[in-house]
Amino acid sequence: MPANPDYARYRCLRIEKQDGLATVTLDRAETRNQIDRAFHHELQDVWRDLAEDRQINAVLLTGAGRYFSVGGNVKGMLERPGGDVFEEGEMIEPRSARKIVQNILDCEVPVVCAINGDCIGLAATVALFCDITVCADDARIGDPHVRIGLVAGDGGAVIWPMLVGPNRAKELLMRGSLVSGADAARIGLVNHAVPRDEVLTKAREIARELADGPRWAIRWTKLAVNKAIKDQVNLILDASFALEMATFRTEDHREAVRAFAEKRKPRFTGR
Repeated sequence: MPANPDYARYRCLRIEKQDGLATVTLDRAETRNQIDRAFHHELQDVWRDLAEDRQINAVLLTGAGRYFSVGGNVKGMLERPGGDVFEEGEMIEPRSARKIVQNILDCEVPVVCAINGDCIGLAATVALFCDITVCADDARIGDPHVRIGLVAGDGGAVIWPMLVGPNRAKELLMRGSLVSGADAARIGLVNHAVPRDEVLTKAREIARELADGPRWAIRWTKLAVNKAIKDQVNLILDASFALEMATFRTEDHREAVRAFAEKRKPRFTGR
């Protein structure tokens, strides 16, 4: 891995560096920063590049346009025959999503997430695994996997209980609820909620403070705290992925995806 990576290879992400601070932007505003297969792979790789970049002391993550990210491509799931989750001989979700979580946690550089708009599904997982979160008070954040008949398997079952407690997390995840940034801050899901036009300013102030601070004290504090999070990842993530893959095969999932595409309420049968 090069000490100063070339970020020009990224197509879904825009990476800009200035005075020790890297700003990483989810850069597909025309799709509301929807996370497709290529986006998955860039989100797993960028953390390794940032970790090895000797010019970076802090990272600011945000989304282009009015959305942080609406998460995965639900309509695209219609194209998977029989709920198939394989593509070109590889299982996309477990391998890529697990690496996203692991690589965020392994990145010693502190990461501040500016949730500038709606933050859904896998995007919420990415945001909440960051070190400090600043959310627009009117943005919606949630992990509605169950609404399309799937287990919250890409990291939600790990990080939500750690932030808001098991019972509150179960209610939010089992109901697929979306909460406002203001409510997310009130229950401890995010660190700060501010008016939308102040999100980047607030997040950049925190990221700049970290970039200018004592490098190793900050990085190794993150490393120490992340030990507990990694324990939970090792305990839960593989099981939640396996259960998510099982629900891809259910008729309830296929019905939910059809209903989403047809803009109607799904009729679940428990099959």
